[in-house]
This record gives sequence, structure tokens and C-alpha cells, in this order.
Amino acid sequence: MAARKNKDDHDYKTIFQENRSRKASDPVNTPATASVNQLPCISEFHTMNPARPAGDARLILPMNQLRTLLSALLLGSAVLVLQPAGAQPARAADPMAQRVAACTACHGKEGRATSDGFFPRIAGKPAGYLYNQLINFRDGRRRYPMMTYLVAPLSEEYLKQMAEYFSSLHPPYSAPQPANLPAASLKRAEALVMEGDRSRNIPACIACHGQKLTGVLPSIPSLVALPRDYLNAQFGAWKNGARKAAAPDCMAHIASQLTSEEIGAVSAWLASQPIPQDMSAAPASSVKLPVACGSFPQ
Repeated sequence: MAARKNKDDHDYKTIFQENRSRKASDPVNTPATASVNQLPCISEFHTMNPARPAGDARLILPMNQLRTLLSALLLGSAVLVLQPAGAQPARAADPMAQRVAACTACHGKEGRATSDGFFPRIAGKPAGYLYNQLINFRDGRRRYPMMTYLVAPLSEEYLKQMAEYFSSLHPPYSAPQPANLPAASLKRAEALVMEGDRSRNIPACIACHGQKLTGVLPSIPSLVALPRDYLNAQFGAWKNGARKAAAPDCMAHIASQLTSEEIGAVSAWLASQPIPQDMSAAPASSVKLPVACGSFPQ
């Protein structure tokens, strides 16, 4: 048993690189229900640093705490296995809110995001999008060690239930972030979002993500109400191949056409937009994608 524990710890240290800025006094036994600011699992995304590829995420989370978070998910998964065929899980005895404590530890209460800037809001996103991302983390198309570790042992049915749960939540949104860029840069960003650039085969963001940029059912996410740093990191991850999606990977193609300056400007412009009163995703029939996209077959 001791030998197995040592092996687990060794494997963990191989996967999770310790954050050099972490102080020796940082807590190591924080409960899974704590807020993100109390958890030593803060990620570092270095989007434009050539020495650290975009989308590269590093974190530090003690193995005993990681096991606690995983146990919360596995306990809920076991309930699904033990339920008789056709029976509904006993939500009163095992509320989903407790079973997804591992998610809200970093994504914030009810999945509303946190002030950290790198963990995105997952509440209210289309269930199909959330499910696709869980599968992408599991299958290696998206790379974030903690996410991969947490979702790897879970059944597809359980991942679907998690996606549907967070999709059904609609907590308040954070205020938009100010866009501290020159007016010319923001004007160029707005043009890319609203019109695209036909000369480079870049479609407008609204052509796929909806006129209000609130997403399209069943699997295209909103682009408003997201932190600038998160948007910047994801564009960079697609651009350098660290993030992938089902083929044909439309976002990888689009991001590859954008310059670093355009990515920064578009991220800042999107993060500064006012939150629409109705954040509902548009119906699938409202768009005809200008490019083929494996995550949204038509």
C-alpha cells in the first residue's frame, strides 16, 4: 500500500509541476467546498510567451486534496451505476451540487466563474458544449492535467448529467472588464467580430456564435461574459495546437489566421461588452455556419 502511495505521488509530481511562487505556508488540506481563492490550484496561462506555449497550464494541488475532489465525483458516478434501470437518481439524498464540488472549487459557486480570470464561467452554457469539452479533456484534445485526472474515470452518462446540471444554472454575471487598448485596435477587433475578414477566410464571430454572441444550441458557447485572460489563452492554445476539437477543427483554422495583436484586441473587446438581458443561446436553426465544424455538425 505504501509502495502504491509513493508511486501515485511520484506520478503526480511528474504531471503537476509545482508553482515556484507558492509559499511554504500555503494550506494543503483545504476542503473541496472552499472558494477558488482558498485553493492552491491556481493555473498559469502564458499565451504569448514563446518560452511557454499558449494554453500551457501549470498548477499545484496536493495529492490528498486531488483525491478528495475526485472522490466527490466518483461517489456520484457510483450512484448512477447502482440505480435500477430507468430509475432517477435520488437527488434529495445525493444532490448534484455536492457531487460537483470538484468543479465549483475552481469554477466558482454554481459555476459562475471567479475573479481569477482563467477559470471560465460554465453556468448557463449549452449542455452540448459543456459535454463536448469534458470529452475533449478526457480524450486529450484539451490539455489541463487536473481536468483530465478528474474526468478520466467518469462514464459518459455522468459527464452528460454534469453538463446538463451546469447548463441549467443561471447565477448573476460579473461586470464587463474595461478594454484598455487604443481605439484603433478596438475598432479592428469589432470589425473582426462583426464582419470577419474575407481576404483571409476569417468568418465573423457572430456568424457562428449568434448575433448577440450568446451561443447557439446545442453546442456553440457564448463569447460574452468571459474573462479577457481566458479568451486570450484559448485563442493562443488553438493557434499553437495546444487545444483541439473534433475535426474539422474550425476554431483552430480561424485562430491560425489571426495575429497575436488581433487575438489580444478581440479578447479585450469581447470581455468589455455589456451583458445582454437575455443570455439564452440562439436556436440551431438561426445560423448556417460559414465553415465546416466538427463540434456542430449540420
